[in-house]
Amino acid sequence: MVTPFKDDGSVDLDAVARVADHLVTNGNDGIVVSGTTGEAPTTSVAEDGEILRAVIDAVGDRATIIAGVGTNHTEHSIELNEQAAKAGADGVLLVSPYYNKPTQAGIAAHFEAVAAASDLPIMLYDIPGRTGVTIAPETYARLATNEKFVAVKDAVGDLFRGASIMAETGLAFYSGDDVLNLGWLTHGGAGVVSVVGHVAGNQYAAMVAAVDRGDLEAALSIYVDLIPVVDAIMNHAPGVMTAKAALELVGVHGNRTVRLPLVQADEDLVGLVHEALANAGLLPVTDAN
Repeated sequence: MVTPFKDDGSVDLDAVARVADHLVTNGNDGIVVSGTTGEAPTTSVAEDGEILRAVIDAVGDRATIIAGVGTNHTEHSIELNEQAAKAGADGVLLVSPYYNKPTQAGIAAHFEAVAAASDLPIMLYDIPGRTGVTIAPETYARLATNEKFVAVKDAVGDLFRGASIMAETGLAFYSGDDVLNLGWLTHGGAGVVSVVGHVAGNQYAAMVAAVDRGDLEAALSIYVDLIPVVDAIMNHAPGVMTAKAALELVGVHGNRTVRLPLVQADEDLVGLVHEALANAGLLPVTDAN
């Protein structure tokens, strides 16, 4: 979930609740708060707590709420994990430490230290394109012996590798890249953690349901129909910029403000997103043209 800001860049808690309600009303059965798409590197611990509590208050009885607690500073992540538990989150998303490029032993020790801070179940997040390191199979094998580690958001882009780790560890894998959502589902993935789901949650829910009932033809049809939308939102700028533009276009939030070092989507990028949403029938009828 994106973090809505006011025009001055401060957190808009009313809009946080509104976006959360929009997501759950439109097919999403869980929300990740304060992840990369939530611009977590730019928000404070206090802001993260306020955002999480606003989402729980708005939709916590209708969806699973996962708090992003991953940073490259272990003590900071421990503090966020403790805060998430006190706020009533259902679990946490924990990305491997970025920029530091620790060894595998360091990655595992970081994860285990954060896990010890609360009883919340943990979804690990493996995205070497952002962190500079990949979580090794042997590290997953070590972590899988700890019952707190239950799932992985995988953005490595290697389906064979992920399927092998799933088979060896029993961890549930979720697609962490909208480009590969259907591929993950057909390789045993448990679901998707999506940016495009801001505006295509119902479609993705239908795609997951189609795979579950063995109707791959229907699942593929949905996937193909969304290709232009996925391209517009995921392949031209950081997803938070385009997702906020999309939410503005569908009337959920009134601006597309982001915090530096990101800049808001310009008119060309907004036009690209608008065209894709219109062609996919995802805009309100009065705005489709």
